Amino acid sequence: MLFVGRGRRRRVELMTVHITRATEADGPSIVQLLRNSGLPTDGLIDHLKTALVARADADVVGCAAIELYADGALLRSVAVAPAARGRGVGGQLTEAAIALARSFGVPNEYLLTTTAESYFPKFGFVSTTRDRVPTGVQQSVEFRSACPASAIVMWKALNESEER
Repeated sequence: MLFVGRGRRRRVELMTVHITRATEADGPSIVQLLRNSGLPTDGLIDHLKTALVARADADVVGCAAIELYADGALLRSVAVAPAARGRGVGGQLTEAAIALARSFGVPNEYLLTTTAESYFPKFGFVSTTRDRVPTGVQQSVEFRSACPASAIVMWKALNESEER
């Protein structure tokens, strides 16, 4: 498959993965993947039921999770193993996490990032400010302590009628 980005063409071999809901047995693999990627692990195990994994054969090569709150969802822990990076796995995980959040009927999804603010706009996320994030989402471990105050806050409406 050929992707065009930033004015140049590059050939990218997409990786065939199966994205499934995480199980309790996936917890250690997810935590290790996050640590290897320099991402916070605080509170993740509490949200394993809404975590996703990308598997290549039996190996976990990527993960993403959402935290559900009454007033929105938090996308967190999107990580891909080094050998699988640049092969579409992160995009597949992000799309699956957006679809999962939408299936729960929450109006909006938020995220915090210190390194990927240019990655998430292709999925419809736009920058916002912390004060525009609903109270429930602000009570997450990510907002309260796991991510630095300097992290970029991004937002995406999950239904067509939601406006900012």
